[in-house]
Amino acid sequence: MTGYYDLVLGLIPVALLGTTAALTVVGLSLTAAVPVGALVAMAIIGHAMFVNAPADVSDEAKSARPPLNAD
Repeated sequence: MTGYYDLVLGLIPVALLGTTAALTVVGLSLTAAVPVGALVAMAIIGHAMFVNAPADVSDEAKSARPPLNAD
């Protein structure tokens, strides 16, 4: 089954190349379209790293409970 991060890894080059190609077809020069495509790819990477960060559920559950012998 394809997970979120599998989709992100596939979307990074698609966003970079697709955005660059679309802006080039519209009439923007290649030297201006590549940085815009790179910014879109960076936004996807940033979302995957910071907004929807991977977390281990078992670590969060363990840290939420106080220790048993906390005297």
